[in-house]
Amino acid sequence: MTADEILQKMAKEGLRITEQRKTLASLFSDAEGYLTPKDVYEFMGKRYSGLSFDTVYRNLRLLHDMNILEQFVMEDGVKFRVHCSEHSHHHHLICLGCERTLPVAFCPMETGCEVPDDFQVVRHKFEVYGYCGECRSGAQQP
Repeated sequence: MTADEILQKMAKEGLRITEQRKTLASLFSDAEGYLTPKDVYEFMGKRYSGLSFDTVYRNLRLLHDMNILEQFVMEDGVKFRVHCSEHSHHHHLICLGCERTLPVAFCPMETGCEVPDDFQVVRHKFEVYGYCGECRSGAQQP
């Protein structure tokens, strides 16, 4: 997703497009991998003095709620990245070495995952963590 596409989606959702949000959109559209809230805060703080961590995190949550960013819980904490280009419901394979992420079309919820009758599922996530072929054969795997 390009920075312009991110900004268009923000505007469509009624968000005011500020210079900080333009910078945030560019940061994520240019990022090749995942960014932690701390990464975003440090990058943004260099450009906007007085910016609080709470403001950064509030914007990350807002962009996540708008399906602009995806949130992942990795071994070293929460990370965000631009929502992948897969438009259908899917899940992810995530390499712990290089953090490459691959979509998985299969959904375990659709193949007999038993949920109690009195429980209403409103959303779910399913991620598989491991090592890609390159990391398994290289020195990146711990």
